[in-house]
Amino acid sequence: MKPDQLNRTFAALADPTRRAILAKLAEGEATVNELAEPLPLTLQAVSKHLKVLEQAGLISRGRTAQWRPCRLEPAPLREATHWLERYRQFWEGSFDRLAAHLHEIQKGDTHG
Repeated sequence: MKPDQLNRTFAALADPTRRAILAKLAEGEATVNELAEPLPLTLQAVSKHLKVLEQAGLISRGRTAQWRPCRLEPAPLREATHWLERYRQFWEGSFDRLAAHLHEIQKGDTHG
């Protein structure tokens, strides 16, 4: 993933409202009105959040007559997940080493 795309993805994900919108879209397509319904925001504010998500490539908007459904686009999330995976492996290795070290300390305390 290109760094600028990764930056747009994480910048879009940094906002809890946008994460809530993505969670709703993970259930299926929705209109702006449907997305705005549970949120304590105006339609204009929700539209601004949708624009950020769309510019980051996280959503797309269709057009069927007057209906403009929004849908989740998984590719940027998949790329961000791959990027994060390297760090998950690092932390898991660190935790494994810490657990082994603590186990050694505990063994020493029981024999000392």
